[in-house]
Amino acid sequence: MKHIEPQDHQGSGHNHSDCIDSALATAETLCVQQGQRLTKVRRRALELIWESHRPLGAYQLLAKLAEEGFNSAPPTVYRALDFLLAAGLIHKVESMNAYLGCAHADKAHKGYFLICDDCHNVMEFNYQDIHAALIAKAAQQGFELRAETIELTGLCAKCKTKVAGASA
Repeated sequence: MKHIEPQDHQGSGHNHSDCIDSALATAETLCVQQGQRLTKVRRRALELIWESHRPLGAYQLLAKLAEEGFNSAPPTVYRALDFLLAAGLIHKVESMNAYLGCAHADKAHKGYFLICDDCHNVMEFNYQDIHAALIAKAAQQGFELRAETIELTGLCAKCKTKVAGASA
């Protein structure tokens, strides 16, 4: 059983700068290994996604890139996002139509998400048993699984504590 702990960027002791630097270093390494180029706009798009540590929509990203003088045409941003998705450097949070940096880009995995209804923080988790069970169940039905999206909504630990404190 392969299990990767959920990402929690709101906890104490999180060094945001180290986190971004690590993501960019991983991206550089993966691009070299895959024979791809991490162009200036792809790199900056990835950096902006990581800076927020929250899902970022394409048009939010477009506005930030335009402020910095990058080509502000939507195809430019969508091409960068498509590249980052294909390289496994980001995930798309379908229910939010937004993008989140992947902290496990150097490991093959399926990203599943815990989405807080209150603060909208998103934590990625990977649980191979879920993936294996979905493939097995689909195969029993003669179905070839090509994509899977699992996004669970609720309250994160921080918001749950806040709600409990307010009602006490």
